[in-house]
Amino acid sequence: MKRLLIVLLSCCLALGSPLVALAAEETAVLAGGCFWCLEHDLESLPGVIDAVSGYSGGTVSNPTYRQVSGETTGHQESVQVRFDPDKISYSTLLRSYWRNVDPLDDGGQFCDRGDSYRPVIFTADAAQAHEAEASAQAAAMELGVPRSALKVQLRDAARFWPAEGYHQNYAELNTVKYNFYRFSCGRDRRLDTVWAGRARSDAAWVVPSTTQIRQNP
Repeated sequence: MKRLLIVLLSCCLALGSPLVALAAEETAVLAGGCFWCLEHDLESLPGVIDAVSGYSGGTVSNPTYRQVSGETTGHQESVQVRFDPDKISYSTLLRSYWRNVDPLDDGGQFCDRGDSYRPVIFTADAAQAHEAEASAQAAAMELGVPRSALKVQLRDAARFWPAEGYHQNYAELNTVKYNFYRFSCGRDRRLDTVWAGRARSDAAWVVPSTTQIRQNP
């Protein structure tokens, strides 16, 4: 057995250490309204390997879009993000996530209403949970609102179920329909209202002065 392990390790090293590359990947699962939009916004970040639209947080196995949108499963539309932590940290990914959602709305997101569209950060372990809470504190400070005003839930990760194939890479494969939906839904208008010039950005958190703290948008 030891000889076999040595041979396998030698092969991996000869092939460019795929085991090392695999170990370097991390995964985040995030819900923020329509998964077409969140997938599109996050997969373009440098260091993100891929983003997959799907469902998580509920109790039904192999859920369908019809079931989830019918609010009978407990699932949220979610995006599973694989990323290289050497190129983008989990905390940076979370900054981009926050600024691509309306964290003050727990009734859905933008024009999509219902529990299946609520914003959620699913944390895989204690380290992610700690960073998620730190990001929430920073987001509240940047917005000038109490932490309790934020409606993004922080929850332990549940099984992620990939959505149907026609939902994957929807923005790229259905550009006209996607752009019309996004505009009609008012996503970017609301993001600009909530986050101002930092909307859709992964830039460092801003700590406003007391004179800059504004009312709940």
